[in-house]
Amino acid sequence: MNTYRSEHPNLRFGRIFVRTKNVIMDNQYCKVGAITPITSGQKALALIESQYQNFLRKASDFKTTDDKLAEFFELKARKLKKLLENFV
Repeated sequence: MNTYRSEHPNLRFGRIFVRTKNVIMDNQYCKVGAITPITSGQKALALIESQYQNFLRKASDFKTTDDKLAEFFELKARKLKKLLENFV
């Protein structure tokens, strides 16, 4: 049986102590499912268009590997397209 041998004759086993810092988190009074409003005007339109393009790209990326995920992204893109059509 292997035993731990120390250079110091009175020390048989070495211990490692890990100090942990207790962090107290502040309360975050937010509602689950809360929505941050999109800015109005051209910024909102540009943001929605970029999200639409992003979902279309993700749908095409996952089309060969995961049909369910591709379908999910296509659904999101269709919803954004409908929203864009209502803007115009």
